[in-house]
Amino acid sequence: MAGRNHLYIPGPTNVPTEIMSAMNVVMEDHRSPIFPNLLKPILQDLKKIFRTETGQAFYFPATGTAGWEIALTNTLNPGDTVIIYRFGQFSHLWGQMAKRLGFNVEIHEEPWGTGIPLDKLQARLKADSAHQIKAVLATHNETATGVTSDISGVRKAMNAANHPALLFVDGVSSIASIDFRMDEWGVDGAISGSQKGFMLPAGAAILAFSQKALKATETSTYPRCFLDLTDQMNNNKDGYTPYTPSIPMLYGLRKALDLLLEEGMENVYARHYRLAEGVRKAVAAWGLTLCAQPGFESNTVTAVVVPADKDAREVISTAFKKYNMSLGGGLSELAGKVFRIGHVGDMNDISMLGALAGVEMAMLDCGFNITPGSGVAAAVEYYRATAN
Repeated sequence: MAGRNHLYIPGPTNVPTEIMSAMNVVMEDHRSPIFPNLLKPILQDLKKIFRTETGQAFYFPATGTAGWEIALTNTLNPGDTVIIYRFGQFSHLWGQMAKRLGFNVEIHEEPWGTGIPLDKLQARLKADSAHQIKAVLATHNETATGVTSDISGVRKAMNAANHPALLFVDGVSSIASIDFRMDEWGVDGAISGSQKGFMLPAGAAILAFSQKALKATETSTYPRCFLDLTDQMNNNKDGYTPYTPSIPMLYGLRKALDLLLEEGMENVYARHYRLAEGVRKAVAAWGLTLCAQPGFESNTVTAVVVPADKDAREVISTAFKKYNMSLGGGLSELAGKVFRIGHVGDMNDISMLGALAGVEMAMLDCGFNITPGSGVAAAVEYYRATAN
């Protein structure tokens, strides 16, 4: 098929040409005296993305999933109690990981399409007068449902309960795309990955930890080796890593940071909001609904609920086979019930209009009762009215 595949999943995302070019480098010695000139500025500039001045940023040759494990095993002790609200596939997986790692996990079920219930969290923490709960695991952006939770509100709930638990945030599909303020929100561990807002291939866990979390590493007895923060800290202070890093990924990350900071983080957040809002206008024009309940809508991914007599998997298959376009599928209990449109990373108005046109064609081919051009027209009017 002529042309390229059009990638509209919520990760991995499109890698800009500038980043691909930056990654096309010859291999070099990661123990040379000039290697710190590459790594040290990267770690400093990552703090600007996490919006922290007091925390410390880290780069692991791993994944966002590894980031979950890094946060848990470097700061807690075997058998410690953690709390998580389950309202989608990725909050489910983080909770299951904590169980498999030997932690005592309080999993509280919430309807898929909602997020962290701040009132329930505050009440539960207030009831924990003995402070048995050592960490709150908060999924900022639940990619499976297109839901964003209020992390500022989570911190306020913790403070209102006067609870000392660590606050760990899964920001894999939010950081570098959706408003995130580590210091202001009192986040102790911020977890991200390279393949979404950072616009890189998968293969890096990108994290930041507060001084409180780093202090906790001194008393953690959990066995660890490759994912040990202490090894990173001991090497990073001199500009090196404890093991061989991917040189191309580091040069790609350098360029990604340049692009993000040149645009400005507030502008990055605003762009993602506009793109998402245009998609939401289109969904409404089609007469369809979001999986996300009002107030929880994500600005990096939209999960669209299909009518009961339709199968979202047919839309996804038609879009790929007939129009060379990739959409995200429904996961777990949402399989066949939703398809997901990613609007994260290197995207603009025209990118999203192409996505919406492809979705319309696929839905029409699958017998959806929608008016051709209705969603595209709604998005066009919104993007035109809000363009700078």
